[in-house]
Amino acid sequence: MSTGFAVNPARRPEHDRRIRKIATHVKVDSTIAAGAAIIGTALTGVALSHGAAAQSGPDAAPTACQMRLSADRAVFKPLGEMGGPAGCGGPDVVHLERIILADRTEIAVEPPATLRCEMAEAVVSFVRQDLASAAAAMGAALSAIENYDSYDCRGRNRVAGAKLSEHGLADALDIRSVRLKDGRVVRPADAGALREFRVAMKAAACNRFTTVLGPGSDGYHEDHIHLDRAERRGGYRLCQWDLQDGARTPAVQSAGTPLRAGIAALPVPIPLPRSRPFAAAGQRMIVSPAESRP
Repeated sequence: MSTGFAVNPARRPEHDRRIRKIATHVKVDSTIAAGAAIIGTALTGVALSHGAAAQSGPDAAPTACQMRLSADRAVFKPLGEMGGPAGCGGPDVVHLERIILADRTEIAVEPPATLRCEMAEAVVSFVRQDLASAAAAMGAALSAIENYDSYDCRGRNRVAGAKLSEHGLADALDIRSVRLKDGRVVRPADAGALREFRVAMKAAACNRFTTVLGPGSDGYHEDHIHLDRAERRGGYRLCQWDLQDGARTPAVQSAGTPLRAGIAALPVPIPLPRSRPFAAAGQRMIVSPAESRP
């Protein structure tokens, strides 16, 4: 006894036509699906080649760095790994919005900075342990720091053909000013700002970051302070920020030499490089890539 369904011989041609139609639809749908997958992959590649961020999902487990950057220290959004052309981007990138002091005071980062988590962690420690107390010496509590630049896929100093900037690796932050609770805006690169504040900020920054560039460094940082964590051969650090008061400090410091109460003197003082003049408004300054800084 047959267990299948019998087909009336008189209706077999119609039955066969239906089978062929269904098979054709399945074949067409499979072709469309395969094509869509190929197109989707291609579009993703095009997006990344133009600097789009490849981000982890919102449910991704927090990294060890993100766990250290806990809710009682900072307000941030994880962005995951970011990719871009020419090696830009990096792993574990976050959007740093606010820094929380020990007394729960919140310091805004304006606008929020896009940084590698470990760079964000260094910035948070710098603000919590150093910058807030230095600002308080000016008679008012710290309220916000101005993010002049953070992640930006570009060469050093925006010079075409220059080496990739630490900004392109999401490992640098430029600070142009700080705002106090009483409304005052203080620019640390301004020689008119309180000297004690600038001295304290410079000493702390040069202790925490491997690169600190400000006025007198290379002509590109006359109006802001650049901070990054670039690694160099021999562990050397760059601390180039002329306080413009006649008291210059060594420009390069070995990581093997501890820093205490500011920048420790080297056996032979290393002078700051000669400053380049500012380009006039609307004009472009042309320099060789070898001369550029972050």
